[in-house]
Amino acid sequence: MLVLTRKTGEAIQIGDDIEITVVSIKGDQVKLGINAPKHIDIHRKEVYLSILEENQSAAVEVKDVFSLLKES
Repeated sequence: MLVLTRKTGEAIQIGDDIEITVVSIKGDQVKLGINAPKHIDIHRKEVYLSILEENQSAAVEVKDVFSLLKES
């Protein structure tokens, strides 16, 4: 893991087309602004993990449907 120190208004560049800027810092909260192409999905980690979990459970249900079709 790369750890960087940034102040308000400073940015981090990832590749050619992703920029993360520190918008504000208040206490233990940091606001970030993210500029990225529209085809790149950006989620908070807990939302991303929830999406993965939903996709995995949906895939299991589809697998069960296919096994039912084979039994017919």
